[in-house]
Amino acid sequence: MAPQTLLPVLVLCVLLLQAQGGYHDKKRMQKIKVCQQQPKPYLCKHLCESHRDCQANNICCSTYCGNVCMSIL
Repeated sequence: MAPQTLLPVLVLCVLLLQAQGGYHDKKRMQKIKVCQQQPKPYLCKHLCESHRDCQANNICCSTYCGNVCMSIL
């Protein structure tokens, strides 16, 4: 690969990393695990991407309909 093409490729990689929320946010994000119980159908309308998307005493977990907030109590 020619040296003049390496810089644009590097810039593109940095821009893509920032568009995905950056390196630091990915390290802090908790892993989404499978829900312990099957959620009620109405919960499938309220999707989440991380635990921060859920209210207190709820966690974001993976189900058949996507990631949903479920109570930990």
